[in-house]
Amino acid sequence: MVTTSHSHATSTTRAIVTGHTRGLGEALAAQLLERGIAVLGVSRRRNPALAERFGTLLREAEVDLASLEQVGAWLGSNALGAFANRAGRVVLFNNAGAVEPIGPIEGQDPLAIARAVSLNVAAPLMLASALAAATPAANDRRIVHISSGAARNAYPGWSIYCATKAALDHHARAVALDANRALRICSLAPGVVDTDMQATIRATGAEQFPMRERFEEMKRSGKLATPEASALKLIDYALSDAFGSAPTADVRELPEG
Repeated sequence: MVTTSHSHATSTTRAIVTGHTRGLGEALAAQLLERGIAVLGVSRRRNPALAERFGTLLREAEVDLASLEQVGAWLGSNALGAFANRAGRVVLFNNAGAVEPIGPIEGQDPLAIARAVSLNVAAPLMLASALAAATPAANDRRIVHISSGAARNAYPGWSIYCATKAALDHHARAVALDANRALRICSLAPGVVDTDMQATIRATGAEQFPMRERFEEMKRSGKLATPEASALKLIDYALSDAFGSAPTADVRELPEG
């Protein structure tokens, strides 16, 4: 795995993590905080356990990222800019997302589609743009979209999830072409992680998601990565000199060492 100097990172780096209250987002926030990196967690709820452990090193904003009105109002308050401007390096982890609605296109609820697109696509793109605009051009700014194998492979029953994750991949490809040398971006797939999302997938009827058995077998055979293991790989790469060399990547395919 490509790593970086923790001493350099902790003295100059701040991180923004969406969906920091559970699963991969909680693991990301915890490991960043353990390195002494100040974190701004953005989620519908606060994380009392992390707040108790890390005190003022953790800042939290209660925002429903599926509500474009709430996201817009929060960004308008400049809380993100005020947090980011204090750092020589700032890393945005666009982690929050949802796999629902699951099922064939004719059975998808229109409002559920809109909520998924807002959470999985609009909010990450809004935060990315706000970060790029808020911080001085000389700052080292890094945007990590948490991608998925579903962005690069189509699965039956996952048309919304596949489409929204593919949107993040293509956003990263286009932003990487912008003439902004202080901004690095990568849409980074974390592997198949044992989270609440996986539990949702396994609880879905086979008629809604025909590939359910594959994920059940991965759980039974211990092939799911822990949130902690995936978070470690994501953070090490995000802080490394190699980050941004490619606009899309998968932690399972990064070089070791």
